[in-house]
Amino acid sequence: MPSEALVEIRDVNFAYGHRPILKGMNLTFPKNKVIAIMGGSGCGKTTLLRLIGGSIKPTSGYVKIGGQVIHELDHAGLYAMRRKMGMLFQFGALFTDMSVYDNVAFQMREHTNLPEEIIHDLVMMKLHAVGLRGTHNLMPAELSGGMARRVALARTVALDPMLIMYDEPFAGLDPISLTVVGNLIKRLNDALGATSIVVTHDVQESLKIVDYLYFVAEGVIIAEGTPDEIRASDKPFVQQFVNGEMDGPVPFHYPGGDYQQDLKLKHTELVKFNKRKVTVRHFGPDRRQKK
Repeated sequence: MPSEALVEIRDVNFAYGHRPILKGMNLTFPKNKVIAIMGGSGCGKTTLLRLIGGSIKPTSGYVKIGGQVIHELDHAGLYAMRRKMGMLFQFGALFTDMSVYDNVAFQMREHTNLPEEIIHDLVMMKLHAVGLRGTHNLMPAELSGGMARRVALARTVALDPMLIMYDEPFAGLDPISLTVVGNLIKRLNDALGATSIVVTHDVQESLKIVDYLYFVAEGVIIAEGTPDEIRASDKPFVQQFVNGEMDGPVPFHYPGGDYQQDLKLKHTELVKFNKRKVTVRHFGPDRRQKK
């Protein structure tokens, strides 16, 4: 990817206690591109987003955004950096006791000193961009799943961030809403000149909108490339993931030893148990054994 990098992840290791999650990760996210991170559940995709956002610190290595190492920033520096980021959480995560309008206005009120008249115009502009200007007075409970996700997207881009992160943006959406949200991700990234990082399981939709993909398994990058390169890949894991195949490097069974051997062992134990003479005596709570 020849474009200038906005986000660089270099030699990053991370563990929760003694359980390693990321192992020597190296990723680059260029400016003005949409990049996907894919892989099975629990492989470390969301952990990468948390490292980029500064919620956690790497065990070793670094995450650099715009030339600044995130874990070296003080509180004020991290707050200023997050001002330039947008985050679409899984299932939207709208504030349930705020209207659609107030959800989108939240970041503007938090990070700027703009007068309410300007905030009003900006909120309506963002809602119009996602096709939901007419919902500004509704509460989140009054929205469908797809509409709520689009409102969350409007809130995510409220401050025209240079970096937008998406955590499973397609989860739980019907086919129409999924396509709408996918197109919005691409269109808004192009309009803002931003960099978008999409963590998702939805391979087919992602291949339509992203410029580059990383596949993660067991805390390492096992494949990467453009959508065309991924489609043409002969790597077994990529083929299994892209085609949704049951058989492949990702097994159906969790490791548990030989099943037939376990059955034989259990049968042997039952035979031995039945041959024993077992005397079971029951005593009530207030009775003692009589001699």
